[in-house]
Amino acid sequence: MRSNVYQKITDRIVTELERGVRPWLKPWSAGNGEGRIVRPLRANGIPYQGINVLMLWSEAIKKGYASPIWMTYRHAAELKANVRKGEHGSLIVYADKTTRTETDSETGEDTKREIPFMKGYAVFNVEQIEGLPEHYYAKPAPRTATVQRIERVESFFAATGAKVVLGGSRACYVPSTDNIHMPCIDFFRDSESFYATLAHELTHWTRHPSRLDRDFGRKRLGDEGYAMEELVAELGSAFLSADLELTPEVREDHAAYIGSWIKVLKNDKRAIFTAASHAQRAADFLHGLQKPAAQASAA
Repeated sequence: MRSNVYQKITDRIVTELERGVRPWLKPWSAGNGEGRIVRPLRANGIPYQGINVLMLWSEAIKKGYASPIWMTYRHAAELKANVRKGEHGSLIVYADKTTRTETDSETGEDTKREIPFMKGYAVFNVEQIEGLPEHYYAKPAPRTATVQRIERVESFFAATGAKVVLGGSRACYVPSTDNIHMPCIDFFRDSESFYATLAHELTHWTRHPSRLDRDFGRKRLGDEGYAMEELVAELGSAFLSADLELTPEVREDHAAYIGSWIKVLKNDKRAIFTAASHAQRAADFLHGLQKPAAQASAA
């Protein structure tokens, strides 16, 4: 069991790093409202240590959890709460030593030997649990310094008609609901970073069958079709940022796709032209949803 746990954790972190993801960084604050990093916490408020910190940071980023608090299924039950049906736990480990008494076959003397061991078990973020005491779900106080919105850019995104759900700590487009999910603007370092991220997700939004019906044959996370769509969204965000006169900070999380983009481009010398063409088509489509100035003044 010990070797399996070591291997599983090592493979997980190596995979994250090979993807360009540093499991201790995000482009927005992790829900703490202060722009500072927070250790994962046990239910009693005691911070996790060592490898468990990296594992739970990585899980929080991957699954979009804003809360830093985690607990076992048993602990949740003791608090009269329930893990929601279908939720999966996140692996952490417990390391300790056990003492074994061994008898020397020649002398007959007993000797004690300490043997280290490690076991893995699952914990759940409080966002996966229903019925906990209210303080587990407490929202952090907002930052005193707020990120200012840009009216002309707000108007551009609003005119597209895309439904944007604000809240949580994850930016993504969900095809099944046709919604874009975004962290609140105050969780970003600046307004440009917020709008560039929104432009990225809005480019994904254009791939819906009712719009540009863009499909690169994506079948699973990380395949070439997935990488190609992410490259289109990256370029679409850059095109729109240029059109809207934004100068966003480079999103460090986009480094996660660099390796797969390189693979796609090496396998197909035309891939960058194809991606740029689709990105331009997406930007043009979004511009086409804007209300003409003459129509706006007559309204």
